[in-house]
Formats: sequence, structure tokens, C-alpha cells
Amino acid sequence: MDRRKRVVLLGATGSIGESALKVIRQHEEQLELVGAAANESWEKLANICKEFNCRKACLHNENAWKVADENGAFPTTTETLSGTEGLCELANMPEADIVLMAVVGTQGLVPALDALKAGKDLAIASKEILVLAGNFVMEVARESGARILPVDSEHNALFQCLEGVSKDHIEKLILTASGGSFRDASISEMENATIDEALKHPNWNMGPKVTIDSATMANKGLEMIEARWLFGVEPAQVDVVIHRQSIVHSMVQCCDGSILAQMSTPHMTFAIQHALLYPDRKKGVTPSLDFSQAISLDFEPIDLRKYRCLALARSAMEAGGVTPGVFNAANEIAVEAFIQGRISFLQIASVIEKTLESVDNVEPRSLDAVLEYDLLARKLAKDFIEKATA
Repeated sequence: MDRRKRVVLLGATGSIGESALKVIRQHEEQLELVGAAANESWEKLANICKEFNCRKACLHNENAWKVADENGAFPTTTETLSGTEGLCELANMPEADIVLMAVVGTQGLVPALDALKAGKDLAIASKEILVLAGNFVMEVARESGARILPVDSEHNALFQCLEGVSKDHIEKLILTASGGSFRDASISEMENATIDEALKHPNWNMGPKVTIDSATMANKGLEMIEARWLFGVEPAQVDVVIHRQSIVHSMVQCCDGSILAQMSTPHMTFAIQHALLYPDRKKGVTPSLDFSQAISLDFEPIDLRKYRCLALARSAMEAGGVTPGVFNAANEIAVEAFIQGRISFLQIASVIEKTLESVDNVEPRSLDAVLEYDLLARKLAKDFIEKATA
């Protein structure tokens, strides 16, 4: 490409968005931010648009858009949009080359599909999109010829390790997990875990939802399901191991016993830069590993009695159909209830399990069916929480 790659960033004010902006600043000769979106942080989004001279901006929360409009927050050169329709318009910008999807939850599903249908490369950081509708997303990508470039550090690591590796040579994909905030806690200690304790991640700086998911290891369950779709492998070929240092981000075990690993310090800029500049490589934003200093790498098996959410996610992945989406929806509702102080930390897994048991699994024939089951799972999870807190 003989001009700058034009980027649309959906989820510009979150932790992924902030890291992406660091990469774009560093590589302004290769990357141009043409569109940006946030949920409701209108002041932050307005400042981003001023700095990067964005052509379009969207606030998903319409009330936030009204407040921003009343305050004249955005430059006159930036067209402002709102709601899901606004996100889709950004994802469809004719001048965009790549859309970085960093929207938390399922609200990014429709814009992601729109971007792929329009033939845009999709750099994906939202696990929920492939968990909810992996079959449909991958089919749209195949039909349009658009590339899906993973931004999660684990999937980006697998993507890098798998270049040049035949699918027939893959024995296993091994995702690494930090173990989260309670990796050294006992199950009894986790019973009385507070929100503040759950939000103290030992390695990564992430938003509340993802940090809680790391503590329960629901995030690693979502990543297993995502990896199954991204790389076209069977559920039995995806595994997880605890790696405290978060330096080895994932590994590929080949049929001959060789193991390929991707390593970097635990900063999201590495994966984001790889996706945005792919297939090119440039000097990184964050310093690399320094092998003049001692570096320890530890790996441990996972206790599924302690991390029940991971066990439930594996069962959902193996079941297929709407079950992975039900797992995701119930988890979102349960985590929200925990953050609100309505349920205990260990009740997150219980809510998910009860919801999974209450939904008959089917193979969805349309995206509408997927979304209907998503709504059903959310309603059931809310009902279980209401009964538990009554």
C-alpha cells in the first residue's frame, strides 16, 4: 500500500483503544485514524477526534451524544453519529482499510459483520463476537475475502506461530493464562472475595469486566471458543495452561512434538501493532524483553474445581450450537451483578451453570436466532440472580 492505512477504531476510550492510539501515534506515517467510537465517554472521544482529525465519530449511548452535541464538544470537521446505526456507518466507511473492534460485549457484532461484508479487514479484540456467532462471522469473512486479524494477545500469538504451519501439522493450540487476581487463593478464600480484590490483576491493566473474567477464568473459556473458530480446529485441540509471567502469550504444539511460542512483555501494544500493520513490521511502541536480565518462565496445570467458569466454557465449546453464546450472555449478566455487589464472586459460576442447564441447545439457522437465544439467556440469568438475592 503506497499510502497510509486508514483505521476505524470502535472502542477508542477503553484500555485496548488507548493502546491502539499509542501505536497510531508512533506510526503516523503508516496509519491514519479516520473514525472513532466510544460508548459514553464523549469528552475523551472528542479529544481523540481533535488530535487525529477524525472524519467521523460515534457515541453508542444516545444520551451521551446529546450532551456532547449540546456542549459543541466535537470539531466541526468531524461528523458525529450515535447508536448501533452509527457504529455500523463507521464500520462501513468507504475510505477505511481496517476496522479495529474493541467494543466490550455483544454490541459490536452487527458492526463487525458490516465491516466484513464491506471487505474491510477486521482486527478483533472483542471475544464475544466469535463466541456468539463464530460460524456466521467466519462465513461472511470467507465470502468477502476480508481478513480477520486477532488482537487478543493470545490469539495474535497463535496467529504469528501458525504462519507457515500446515493445519494438518497442528496437534494442539495452548493458550496461556495468568491465573488472575486469585491464582494463589484457595476456594474458601475466594468465597468472600471483594470487588476490589477481584480487580487487582497481577500482570495486566484492563477494564473491570475483562479483569473479573480473568479472575474467574471465564475470559480464557471465551478465548478457547474464539480460537476454535479463528483457526478452524476441533475443541479437543484447544488447551489452557497457567503461566504467571504473561510473557509467553500462547503456544502451538505440532504433531512432531515441537512447540512454537510467541513471547513479549505483557503489553497490548505488541498484538495491536502486529494486527494494524500486518503483514509489515516496524519498531515497537513498548520495549521488548531484555535477556541481559534473568527471566523465569513457569507453567502450571489448571485446577478446574477452582476455575469452574473455565470448565463450563469447555463444555459449552464442545456442545456447540447456541451454548457458547448462552455461556457468554449469562457470564456478562453475572459479572455485572457481582460488580454491583448483588452476588458473591463464586456465584458467578453458579448463575452461568443454571442458565446453561435451562436452555435446550440447538444449531441456529440465522443471526436472528443467535440474538434471540442471547436475550433468553440474559433474562434467565437475571431471574436466577433475582431469586438468589430475594
